[in-house]
Amino acid sequence: MATLFEKLWNSHIVTTEENRDLLYIDRHYIHEVTSPQAFSGIKMAGRKIRRPDRIFATMDHNVPTTAQERLDFLDPQAKLQVETLAENCKNFGIELAEMGTANNGIVHIVGPEMGLSYPGQTIVCGDSHTATHGAFANLAFGIGTSEVEHVFATQTLWQTRPKTLGIKLTGKLDGGVSAKDVILKLIAENGVAFGTGYALEFYGEAVEKMSMDERMTMCNMAIEAGAKYGMVAYDMHTKAYLENTEKAASLVKNAEIESYFQTLKTDDEAEFDKIISLDLMGLAPQITWGTNPGQGIAIDGIVPTLTDSDTLSAYEYMDVHGGMSAMDFPVDYIFIGSCTNGRLSDLIEGAKYLRGRRVADGVRAIVVPGSEKTRMLAEEKGIAKLYTDAGFEWRLPGCSACLGMNTDQIPAGMHCISTSNRNFVGRQGYKARTHLASVQTAVLAAVHGKIVDVRKEQL
Repeated sequence: MATLFEKLWNSHIVTTEENRDLLYIDRHYIHEVTSPQAFSGIKMAGRKIRRPDRIFATMDHNVPTTAQERLDFLDPQAKLQVETLAENCKNFGIELAEMGTANNGIVHIVGPEMGLSYPGQTIVCGDSHTATHGAFANLAFGIGTSEVEHVFATQTLWQTRPKTLGIKLTGKLDGGVSAKDVILKLIAENGVAFGTGYALEFYGEAVEKMSMDERMTMCNMAIEAGAKYGMVAYDMHTKAYLENTEKAASLVKNAEIESYFQTLKTDDEAEFDKIISLDLMGLAPQITWGTNPGQGIAIDGIVPTLTDSDTLSAYEYMDVHGGMSAMDFPVDYIFIGSCTNGRLSDLIEGAKYLRGRRVADGVRAIVVPGSEKTRMLAEEKGIAKLYTDAGFEWRLPGCSACLGMNTDQIPAGMHCISTSNRNFVGRQGYKARTHLASVQTAVLAAVHGKIVDVRKEQL
């Protein structure tokens, strides 16, 4: 009897030394920001990259998201990073999805779309939200630049085994309430450190009904709960998703491999070191009011009145106060995108609330598809037109305003309703004020010019 995490971890141990294990790494994703130093280290040491065939690279973090900006590329550092990645991938024989190519986009969206993230693997990337891929019953986690170099050289990584934490989700979500609301509720209720030292597995009847995109959203934000890993067991939803990918379709059609995939689940919840349960019945849409994902409330709730230094600092930065209604938060900007909520299903869900509506006066709203495939499909299906007809700006793929590494930044003092994953001080721009929410909440805030409850909207 074992948990999903233990099955994945134990099957990848190369050797053990004191209190840590050397794990074999199956898949390594890289991008332009955290790879240059690692490539330099490999070159200086005169080493080769051990398994270039196990690496996939894409340009995503600081790429411009308008056609003109891509032509001009005015940020010299961003341009250098992109050019350096292209050169390194060429020199080391690594597959690269450059800007404008079919598989370009945010690495945590492109990998699953291509079928590179399939069950049973260890997956790493120099990005904290790598846990996203754990939705496919694999062990996925973010690493630092020195660790990127270690994987380049050895295809292995030293890691300390965490404990296991089961997140049991029961009940049914009300219409318009999403997986984003679920993970925001979990973090608001339990704090930004409840997952520290644990590997999280989401399970229960509610998870079994969720799509792969919804599961990825929850695993993506496991890091915001302090955890390094988030995962979901393999099931028929996983299989159906993989059957429609280029790289993994053949795997699930292989009876022997698919039989192995079916073993990738926790045998009994009693095997978890700890369990947290949440009943989703009656769960309200969620929104953050402060400067970390744990400072959040129900959309029909009020900001708590507290006097600790962290809260007082958040009050001042966000220009909110205890007792303030969430529906009174100012709405200046809307950002729809990121590796959390930049998938086609997210854009489709948001578009449901747009017909015959326009972005409210005084509000600027942008949509940044998470991948080139997502962009093209949204345009083919008429989803993009629904956004542009309503007054949204339609962009090219990239991380964009999630972390403000390009010109897609929120001006100082402005409030942004964002579908991304972090609301830290300065995350979306100098003195920018970020309120994390679902795509549904963000779209409705755009057209109403204020926060409204999606449950009260008529479709």
